[in-house]
Amino acid sequence: MSELDTPHRITDLQALEALYGSPASASLKKEVDYIHRYYRKLVEASPFVVLATNGPDGLDASPRGDPTGFVRVCDEETLLLADRRGNNRIDSLRNIIHDPRVALLFLIPGVGETLRINGEATISTDPTLLEQFSLQGKLPSTVLIIKAKKVFFQCSRAILRSRLWDPALHVERASLPSTGTILETLSNAEIDGNKYDADLPERVQKTMY
Repeated sequence: MSELDTPHRITDLQALEALYGSPASASLKKEVDYIHRYYRKLVEASPFVVLATNGPDGLDASPRGDPTGFVRVCDEETLLLADRRGNNRIDSLRNIIHDPRVALLFLIPGVGETLRINGEATISTDPTLLEQFSLQGKLPSTVLIIKAKKVFFQCSRAILRSRLWDPALHVERASLPSTGTILETLSNAEIDGNKYDADLPERVQKTMY
């Protein structure tokens, strides 16, 4: 495939722009460098965001979710995002130490449009901030303070094409390899997949926060 593809690679901006043409006016007008009050409503309606970061080993994208409005808007420039309990790989946080630039993609269940925010993040352990994000009596380890630099909505085409919110297309989890199966295979049976799968529901509930 790589040999067949070589003559068709686009390697410069002039060729790329000639292929795609100019963006429509609306595609440019929707972008601002602050969190407009309408964009704030989209942030506050979202229970799920993908956090993209850049580190010495490359790019990373991490899913984040909590009850609706879990990403808090402090002002037109600032967002707060709690770092909840996870697997302690802390890939995103390691990357932010290396490079503060981040990108956020907000999804809202049932809504076609998504919201994109690019900015810069710092990691805080301020007790006052941590307390604001207490859930089920548990505090996050850190809170990301994100300064927005670029904010705009993404049109609904990707969601509509994928039919992401269509219940008729929901996938039965049992039709895919379980996490235990994956772990047992990749660990050369050092991890007991059946036991991992059996223990997982209770472990997830106990370690949610």
